Amino acid sequence: MIERVESSPLMIVHLLDGTYELFRHFYGIRRFQKTDPPFGAVAGVLHTVAKMLEDGATHIGVATDHVIESFRNDLWPGYKTGAGIEPALRAQFHPLEEALAAMGVVVWPMVELEADDALASGAHLAAKVKRVEKVCIWTPDKDLAQCVVGDRVVQADRRSGEIRDEDAIRAKFGVAPAFIADYLALVGDAADGYPGIRGLGRRTAATLINRHGHIEQFPLGTLKDDNLELALLFKDLATLRIDAPLFKNVDELRWTGATSSFLSMTEKIGEQRLATRVKKLESRKD
Repeated sequence: MIERVESSPLMIVHLLDGTYELFRHFYGIRRFQKTDPPFGAVAGVLHTVAKMLEDGATHIGVATDHVIESFRNDLWPGYKTGAGIEPALRAQFHPLEEALAAMGVVVWPMVELEADDALASGAHLAAKVKRVEKVCIWTPDKDLAQCVVGDRVVQADRRSGEIRDEDAIRAKFGVAPAFIADYLALVGDAADGYPGIRGLGRRTAATLINRHGHIEQFPLGTLKDDNLELALLFKDLATLRIDAPLFKNVDELRWTGATSSFLSMTEKIGEQRLATRVKKLESRKD
């Protein structure tokens, strides 16, 4: 059960897509270097988290894909897999989780579910707590748009600098957040490996949804029988799970400092600057 103590001050909960950040830093390094530092992307993600703390973040949870495959691969054979991930990048998946934990940051390594499901579950749990003023989900992934609620649960896109509330989601996709799974089911999501319904583009999909509601509410004949079956399957793929038991008390996400193993971890990843940076953050808390 989630605690609902109201005596503590209001807070903002930050939920970070660790897998996306790892990819972002890995390929960012590639633009400037010809070789791949063994833990360069790991260090990049940790610097990102440190910057969030320096900017005032107090409660942070990072979701990662411990493995790429999930239950969705059993539902659709074309769903994304770990095939094609470069070995130098794959080799940093688990070290990232270890490094975040050593830094004292809450990390959720997902196996049956995906990192996106953890972000959705974390947002759902945090939003239940009245003293949570805002939940920021840090990822550009389209499917996380379904988690946005008003201006309290928002999606933050680091690439564009946009903070998307419910109005911004509607402006971007043409539908409200509650219909994003329906929308993706119809138009498809190439990144996740399902094609959507042939012949339905973004505008047509948004028009159908705004006219009829969820796919289950479409009048008979709106979609052909085989297309309806496919659309419902794709909606299942697109619907993020919000029931992962990630925490019972939102203050479990409060950063209180690095663990005793963090110094040796920074030496392992070859980024001792992180130790200095985190030490300053810890002294600021005192």
